[in-house]
Amino acid sequence: MISRGSTVLAAAILAGSSVLLVRPATAAPQQEKQPVAEGYGGAVATVDLDASRAALGVLRRGGNAIDAAVAGAATLGVTEPYSAGLAGGGYIVYYDARHGRVHTIDGRETAPRAMRSSSLEGVPFDDAVTSGLSAGVPGSVAQWELALRRFGTLSLGQALRPAIEVASRGFTVDQTFHDQTASNAARFKDFTSTARLYLPGGAPPAVGSTFRNPELAETYRQLGRRGGSWLYGGRLGAEIVATVKRPPVTPGSTRTVRPGLMELSDLAAYRAVERRPTKVTYKGMDVYGMAPSSSGGSTVGEALNILQALPGVGAHEYLEASKLAFADRGKYVGDIPGVPLGQLLSEGFAKERACLIGERAIPAPAAPGDPDGSYGACRAVPQESAKPIPAEGPETTHLVVADRWGNVVAYNITIESTGGNGIVVPGRGFLLNNELTDFTFGPAPGDPNLPGPGKRPRSSMAPTIVLRNGEPLLAVGSPGGSTIITTVLQILVNRWDFGMTLPQALAAPRATQRNTAQTQAEQGFIDRYGPELTARGHSLVLNPEIGAATGLEFLGGGRVQAVAEPVRRGGGSALVVSGRR
Repeated sequence: MISRGSTVLAAAILAGSSVLLVRPATAAPQQEKQPVAEGYGGAVATVDLDASRAALGVLRRGGNAIDAAVAGAATLGVTEPYSAGLAGGGYIVYYDARHGRVHTIDGRETAPRAMRSSSLEGVPFDDAVTSGLSAGVPGSVAQWELALRRFGTLSLGQALRPAIEVASRGFTVDQTFHDQTASNAARFKDFTSTARLYLPGGAPPAVGSTFRNPELAETYRQLGRRGGSWLYGGRLGAEIVATVKRPPVTPGSTRTVRPGLMELSDLAAYRAVERRPTKVTYKGMDVYGMAPSSSGGSTVGEALNILQALPGVGAHEYLEASKLAFADRGKYVGDIPGVPLGQLLSEGFAKERACLIGERAIPAPAAPGDPDGSYGACRAVPQESAKPIPAEGPETTHLVVADRWGNVVAYNITIESTGGNGIVVPGRGFLLNNELTDFTFGPAPGDPNLPGPGKRPRSSMAPTIVLRNGEPLLAVGSPGGSTIITTVLQILVNRWDFGMTLPQALAAPRATQRNTAQTQAEQGFIDRYGPELTARGHSLVLNPEIGAATGLEFLGGGRVQAVAEPVRRGGGSALVVSGRR
C-alpha cells in the first residue's frame, strides 16, 4: 500500500489473455500460470491452473458463473486438498445479473449437537487440531447443491466432471504442494489412510511428479450419482462419522488423538443457508460481503466506514481502522442471535470510532466500542489485556468467476488449517476439516464465539463483490485465517484510495493489524513504511507472506480483468474465455 502522491511500487505482472489447451487423458497438461488476463465472455482466477481451467471449460461450454465456481472448487479439492475439499465449507457471494441482486450462501461447518461451550477447554491447540474433536459437520456439498439448484444450470454430477478428470489423470506436483505436504508429514504419517495417500513411499511426492487420487475420483463419481444425501445421512456420512470417532491412527504412533463428537444425525440435520449480505457504501460504491457466521463482511465494512469518516487515508489510518474494527469483531460477532450488525455498519458508529484516530497509534489491544445507536463525542479507548493471536498460514482458498451474462461469484472454500485435521477418510481420498478449532477454547464468559451444539464457528472469510451504479465493478477475496479481512481491506484501499490498478493492489506488500500490540507486515511494507509508522507508535514485525488473493475488475464494454497473485503461494492463475470481443 502507498500513500497519496507516492510512487506506486508493485511487482511486475505479466498481462494477457489465455488459450485453453486440450488436455490429454493420460498426462497432466503443461501450461504456465499467468496472474493477469483480460478479455470477454467470462473470466476466472484461482490459485491453481487446473482449477482455473476447469472453471473456464464450464464457461466455454455454456455454463454460468455458479456452475463454473462449483467445478473450480471441486477441482481445488483435488489439486489444493490441504486448503479445500468436499469435507470442508465456505461462503459464496453471488451477483445475479438478471435481477441485479447480490445473494450469499453460508456453507460453514457446524458443531455436533453433543458439543458444549466447555468441550475444548484445557485441550492444547495443536492436539485439538489433529483429532476427531476438531471436525465440524461438512458444508461444502450442501452449499454446492443449493447454489446449483438456486442459480446454476448444471447438475452436481455434471459440475463434478472436471474434478473427476483431474483426480483420475493426475496433476503435476509443484513446489507449494510438495512443501505443504512436507510441513504436514509428521502428523500425516500418524494416520494410515493419510500416509498411504500423501506420503507414498514414506515421503512427500517429488516436485514435477504426477499425483493421482483415484479414490477421490470415485468418491466424486458416486456423489454425482447419489447426490448430497449420500453424505448427509447416507453411507459416505457414516464413513465420515466412523473416521471422526475412531481415527485410523498408525500403530506405534505416540500422538494423542482425541475422538470426535459427530453423529450421523448431525450430518442429516445440516443445511446450507441463504443469508442477507452485508452492505456498506464507500466513495459511492456498494460493497457487499458475508454476514455472520462470518465476520468478514462486518469487519471489512466497519473499517471502510471508519476510513470514510476520516479526512485522509494513509498506511497509519488503514492500520488504525482495522484495529478498531477487530476490537468490535471480537466483542460482538459470532454465530449468535442478536449480533448488532446494523449498528456495527452504521455511519454514526463509524464516526464515533473514527474520531479516536489521531497522529499516534492507539495502544493495542483497544477496547471495543458501544454500538448502541446513540453516538456523539469521542469515547475513551482503554487498553485491554493482551490476548495471543495464533500464527495464520496460507490455509483456505478463494476463487472468482464471471460469465458472459454478467453473473459474478466470489467464493471462499476451506478445510481450516493447511491439511485440515490431518485425517483422510479411508478409501475416499479426502481430508477432514478442523473447523471447530476456530471456536474460542474458553473459559471465556460472554464470548460470542464459544462452541455450542449446532453452532457455526466464527469465520474471517470475506468474499466481496462491489457494485457501482448497480453494476459489478470488483470481486475480491483471499485465504489466510483472520488476515483475510485485512488483505481484502488493504486491496480495496490500494485500489480506491491510492490509485493502484487491481494487479498492483494485489501484488503490493501487505500488513495486518488485528488489534494486537504488534502489526505483522511483509518485508516490502516494512521497508516502505517502517520508519514513518514506528515514529507514530506502531510496532512492526515480519510476516513473510500474507494472503493469496484473487480478484476481478469490470472495465466496461464487456471487458473483464482477472487477477491472481504473481508470487505469493506460488502464484495464481487468471484466465478469460476470449481475448477478443
